[in-house]
Amino acid sequence: MYRCLRLGKLLRRLLEAGFLIGFFVIGSELSQAAAEKSREAPVPLPVIMYHSVCEKEPADYIVSPSQLDADLDWLSARGFTAVSAQQLIDYTCGKGRLPKKPVLITFDDGFYNNLSLALPILEKHDMCAVVSIVGRYTDDYASADPHADCYSYLTWSDISELAASGRVEIGSHTYDMHSRNGSRQGCAKLPEETAEEYAFLLRIDIGLLRTELHENCGIVPAVFAYPFGALSKESLPVLRDSGILMTLTCREGMNTITRDPDCLYGIFRYNRSGLLSTEEYMERITKELPEA
Repeated sequence: MYRCLRLGKLLRRLLEAGFLIGFFVIGSELSQAAAEKSREAPVPLPVIMYHSVCEKEPADYIVSPSQLDADLDWLSARGFTAVSAQQLIDYTCGKGRLPKKPVLITFDDGFYNNLSLALPILEKHDMCAVVSIVGRYTDDYASADPHADCYSYLTWSDISELAASGRVEIGSHTYDMHSRNGSRQGCAKLPEETAEEYAFLLRIDIGLLRTELHENCGIVPAVFAYPFGALSKESLPVLRDSGILMTLTCREGMNTITRDPDCLYGIFRYNRSGLLSTEEYMERITKELPEA
């Protein structure tokens, strides 16, 4: 009883001093903010997956510079705004807002032409993109045969230049798990592996690219693109522990972005085949968008 009386006196004194009024006002404001956030409609997000951009015969994973230019022109003319991975990460954490019609542009594998040919087109249209590299391609192939638009990969210096442009974020596409070697598909878990064995192997691979990106370019990747879109549920804890805040798949479909950071794990993407016209491709990736 004595404690209750003391508590009552303390509450009265705090109310008289205005402390609890401020507390209740702040609490009310926080509750109101939380309610407003929960009422926000999910934001539809189409994601484009490019690979090589060069003057070769168009193929499923090759587009010409003119095709890329036409794509970005189509998006601009219809009010789409390219958003960065960091904008999406910030939004899901409750910071800022997204444009009315956002689109995420991604490039996989780390081709040199993403710098030499794609970057100037991004600059022309005032757009940004994510380029996800394969570490071994940079270490072995890029250094051995650099700077040919049609087949070279990005060197560490090239990657730094891309990042310094302010238009490109560098993502991870594994260090050396971008292969189909007859048993393993990309970085997917093998049936005979234990969860612990798989996690150890993936952690070593992801950690190696993370270390090389940091040492060579001062970059810590927050985006991970699954090679071939091969998923394993056991990969997610490893990726989270490695600082990955967004994962990109090869499954096609529309994304819905909310204020929940978990919505960025398992992002769908539409592969941009060079065998389609801009109109054919854009109709395909925007058909699920709500009418304006």
